[in-house]
Amino acid sequence: MSRSNRLFEIIQILRAADRPVRAQDLAESLEVSERTIYRDISALQAMQTPIEGEAGIGYIMRKSYDLPPLNFDQEEIEALRVGLLMLSRTGDSQMQQAAQRICEKIDALQGRADWLQVSPWGAPLDDPELGCVSKATLRAAIRSETKLKLTYRDEHEQQTVRIVHPISLVYHLEHVILIGWCELRGALRHFRTDRLYGCEVLDEHFIGESETLRRLWLDQLNWKLAEPGGIRAD
Repeated sequence: MSRSNRLFEIIQILRAADRPVRAQDLAESLEVSERTIYRDISALQAMQTPIEGEAGIGYIMRKSYDLPPLNFDQEEIEALRVGLLMLSRTGDSQMQQAAQRICEKIDALQGRADWLQVSPWGAPLDDPELGCVSKATLRAAIRSETKLKLTYRDEHEQQTVRIVHPISLVYHLEHVILIGWCELRGALRHFRTDRLYGCEVLDEHFIGESETLRRLWLDQLNWKLAEPGGIRAD
């Protein structure tokens, strides 16, 4: 979590609290050290954020403090809510947590909208305790153009180990597909993430190749980039 996001989260926690919140509790919630929380509180106070309290006692925010409104109309807010709720169907645990944080920020400014609901059933959750590969790891490798060593089992339970240049994730209703250039096959291949039984992030990169590989993949499928930021079939 970036520092700016952490400062926002501290404000949100303190705004919702009805009693002083200890630095220890803030540190545990945000997964940082107490020293970091003390620095963040000092930074917020220096920015005239009305946080009262001190180390060892706890912190509370004056109820008069509020955040500026979001610059979205009502339809846009509802579109955001539904889109964020849809992330519960991707099985991407880190994405779900990020979506929850955004929803809480919208709720703090706009109020709750419990009448908007999305079915949670979809792709299986990538629970590392069950041996599942984290989709956050795959997304990070795509962003950094880092090669992955994948252990993959196909629909016939045949297992192979591949070195893959990951270039895209496609979220379907019931599963997620990793797209990558497979060095074993010398071609672009699709890998269902629920069939990944191992994933090692290598020290090797393929810097500058991603865009060309993605265009090749989209051309092969006869897909085009949608607006904004997605894909659609012709």
